[in-house]
Amino acid sequence: MATVTGPGGTEIAVRVNEVSKRFGETVAVSEASLLVRRGELMTLLGPSGCGKTTLLNLMAGFLMPDSGTIAIDGKDITELPPYRRDVGMMFQNYALFPHMNVAANIGYGLKMRGIAKPEILKRVAAALELVKLEGLQDRKPRQLSGGQQQRVALARALVIRPKVLLLDEPFSALDRNLRASMQLELKEIQRKLGLTTIFVTHDQSEALSLSHRIAVISAGRIRQLGTPDEIYRCPIDRFVASFIGDSNLLRARLDRMDGAAATVALGHARVAVPSGLLEGVAPGTMVDLFLRPEQLRVAEDGAAFAVQGVVATQIYQGDHVDLYVDVPEATSGRVLVRLLGHEAMVRWPAGTRIGIAVGVREAIAFRPVS
Repeated sequence: MATVTGPGGTEIAVRVNEVSKRFGETVAVSEASLLVRRGELMTLLGPSGCGKTTLLNLMAGFLMPDSGTIAIDGKDITELPPYRRDVGMMFQNYALFPHMNVAANIGYGLKMRGIAKPEILKRVAAALELVKLEGLQDRKPRQLSGGQQQRVALARALVIRPKVLLLDEPFSALDRNLRASMQLELKEIQRKLGLTTIFVTHDQSEALSLSHRIAVISAGRIRQLGTPDEIYRCPIDRFVASFIGDSNLLRARLDRMDGAAATVALGHARVAVPSGLLEGVAPGTMVDLFLRPEQLRVAEDGAAFAVQGVVATQIYQGDHVDLYVDVPEATSGRVLVRLLGHEAMVRWPAGTRIGIAVGVREAIAFRPVS
């Protein structure tokens, strides 16, 4: 196996270099470049129609790029058919053969590769154990639950021992509890095998919980690449800030610029923000301040606050309560405040006027839209 290193000596398993793909006049992927490290779980995250599945299919070989190259372990695979790419693919609809039993479905890829029958039986048995389906090898897909079918599809992708595992929204058809369970199992299997995995989803919470790194995609372009924490706390543009998790957008005043940091004023609150995102903006200018719901709190009576508003509604979420508050300074006219516990249901019912304080010293602000 070739060793390809990236910045800092990191071993690179997959290299996507300025790849583009059009369908007629529609640009599905535009000059996408991506380095996937060996053994990491990389998520391609974005809204429906953003190009993430197209990019995955380009890596799998089901589509050919109009320009650019794709390499695995330093070998250019751009023109190779899917079966010669050493990748395992798990589809959104599982794509199991209904007339084959579980063992035959899992071993199909090995059979097509000419692997001897004793070896197929051995590897299928190991795959069944890995995905916790021992004893179900003789069942047909229709005799399995949705979660069990998903495990069969995962085992089929893993049994060929791919260099890279590609997953196209594999949990979208599952209910919430089963989805959470399968996410945990996938993460444990991926860690156990040390398998380079590229995962496509439009679910932000899924991406944040599973990934080593996330590539946020919009309109065919990779907007930001980073760890879940970097993506959530330090979005580099408005799209990433608004797409990842819940956020509030408020109008604030740029107070001063000081090297790499700037300070914005929102009522009595002063919040530090990166100055690079406000380059060219003069102090005194109104800017757009992004704050997460958990970064806000209800000010105690008599305490200083950033903004005032009226509680519009409450949403009980078990371990926390979401307060939706009508606030003039919010661009949408309303902010979301997330409070731990259940006391908010009694203390601040709909119609209550409250002060809202900022519970952090650092946040993100962007120059106003012209």
